[in-house]
Amino acid sequence: MAQSAETLEVIHPTAIISPKAELGKNVRVDPYCIIGPNVILGDNCVLHSHVVLEGTSTFGRGNEFFPFACVGGKTQDLKYIGEPTALEVGDNNVFRENCTVHRGTHEELPTRIGSNNLFLCYSHIAHDCQLGNHIILSNNGSLAGHVTVEDHAIVSGMGAVHQFCRIGKHSIIGGCAKVVQDVPPFMIVDGNPASTRGLNLIGLQRRGFTDSEVRDLKSAYKRLFLKKDISLANGLSSLKATSAASSPNVEHLIHFVEASQRGITR
Repeated sequence: MAQSAETLEVIHPTAIISPKAELGKNVRVDPYCIIGPNVILGDNCVLHSHVVLEGTSTFGRGNEFFPFACVGGKTQDLKYIGEPTALEVGDNNVFRENCTVHRGTHEELPTRIGSNNLFLCYSHIAHDCQLGNHIILSNNGSLAGHVTVEDHAIVSGMGAVHQFCRIGKHSIIGGCAKVVQDVPPFMIVDGNPASTRGLNLIGLQRRGFTDSEVRDLKSAYKRLFLKKDISLANGLSSLKATSAASSPNVEHLIHFVEASQRGITR
């Protein structure tokens, strides 16, 4: 292993690193990794063997890449005409074996990933996705292009999300689910096609939501999703008339539903 006294890099001699790549301090690159030009790698990142990082891609501090992860690859969007596109990644993310992430399709919109996320084996994040923080994408979970995922959301194994869908914060998508509309925040969504099955009670409790916050969200869930004979618009009107509507979490849920372009999974 080659070690630089200035940056404390530990680079295996079989790794191929472009002279146009930038590596921070305390970076470790194990055998047979490839780091392409225009890749910027922050301090304390670790690349286990056979990792491929392509550019233009920027990674923050403390990211870890497991064997055969391929991150920063060219978009698969057929509209792509060869312009320079980018990927932006925050800190302390984990990309497990065979995980794939693609850059944006257009120069003005990079694919973006926040911090403290966990992407398990064979998971896929397509072009132009916008991901927040503390997200879990389980084994074989797949996000099509232009998907937005808010903080603390979980996609279970083999869950598939259609392009342009939004996944709300603190929600969970069940295993093998087929998601073709927006997933409301704080909810459990499951099935093929997916439907909203209830409030994500366990997830909310684990993240420290108070009894009062959970009670307000339960009230919102009942008005929006349990009354099948009432339209979503009428459910929203009914919810806005309650005291729960003043809760910040319920306000977020209302705004999320009102902003939907693809419709809400009910």
